[in-house]
Amino acid sequence: MLDHQAHPVAGASVTFPDDQLDLTERDRIAGHIVQPAREHKSAAKITSLAENAGFDVTRGVAGLPTAFVATHGSGELVVALCAEYDALPGIGHACGHNVNGAASVGAALGLAAVADALGITVKLIGTPAEEDIGGKALLLEAGVFDDVAAAFMVHAAPEDSVGASSLAVGAWDVVYTGKPPHAALAPWEGVNALDAIALAHTAVGLLRQQLPPGVLVHDIVFEAGHAVNVIPETARARYELRARTTEDLAHARRWVRACLKAAALATGAELKLTKHGADFADLRQDEFLTAVYTRAARSLGRDPVDRRGEVMASTDMGNVSHILPALHPTIGYDTQGALHHTAPFARYGNSAGADRAVIDAAIALAQVGVELATDPAQRKRCLDLLAGRRAATAPLG
Repeated sequence: MLDHQAHPVAGASVTFPDDQLDLTERDRIAGHIVQPAREHKSAAKITSLAENAGFDVTRGVAGLPTAFVATHGSGELVVALCAEYDALPGIGHACGHNVNGAASVGAALGLAAVADALGITVKLIGTPAEEDIGGKALLLEAGVFDDVAAAFMVHAAPEDSVGASSLAVGAWDVVYTGKPPHAALAPWEGVNALDAIALAHTAVGLLRQQLPPGVLVHDIVFEAGHAVNVIPETARARYELRARTTEDLAHARRWVRACLKAAALATGAELKLTKHGADFADLRQDEFLTAVYTRAARSLGRDPVDRRGEVMASTDMGNVSHILPALHPTIGYDTQGALHHTAPFARYGNSAGADRAVIDAAIALAQVGVELATDPAQRKRCLDLLAGRRAATAPLG
């Protein structure tokens, strides 16, 4: 058990109760490794903890069964903590979302203790499927962030850092449909969906030489026939595109779509493209929130690296950051050189260093919430931005 029951913040004591953080929520989330949008046990653990701490909890928001909203307080300044808890199929919490989510839960519990004194509402938002369909983007579209003045979270990493951007990302589900005669008796009567998927993969591979810096394309094939003596009738794949900005992503889509269409034309297969999940926007981190977090992390003995001007992978927190002030630093712990999306990284997410990261991140995020609430100019800035968003979306007349 980590002995951080209380931490003085801006003259107030932000409390992290022993009975709520014993073992840490990080361990509980780590014990439930499931595919995105199926994180039922993790969501249940967090919502139960929040209810026991006096939060009002709504489950299954925005039609997502593992999404939730837990609120505490009634102040006009609504501060959101975004909790992630999905894992990667096959390798578990290899992106550290068990650490990310636990840190947000801890910060929400701490801020709840001083919410009335600060004049804030603490809004813990359970954001599933970041690794897949983009829970935050879908919740944003559904209006879950409509009353939020600022949103925070951290991301697990081998180092502490602040200020980085991220790549915009979007994905397609790709299906080629052909005609399946016997592969030996009448192959000339067939249309080979496997040929189409292979040609598409090759065309995109050749395209990469002409792609501008920062544009990436990844693909995986799910199906390409079932019997060696039957011309494959169906081939299914997923293509994911990344770019430095949403504008660059739109250009990349046009180039890759041309390759996919060319494969259909060359083979005679029919092509069906379906958008997979929400597009992720590039991340824009708020300067004030970043500065406060940096000071708070340093007060805890950490030294975040300034990564402004650099890009990490992709996050649906980017969508949130295009709409309202957002914070998404990384919280570091020793992974012996293991990087995200690998089995070794997942193992280190269950370490004493990860425990320390959860507690430190919770304290630092709570500090950000307190300073935002108690800085008159910054509080007004965020409330004014919120009022502007509401005015822009208000019906005319």
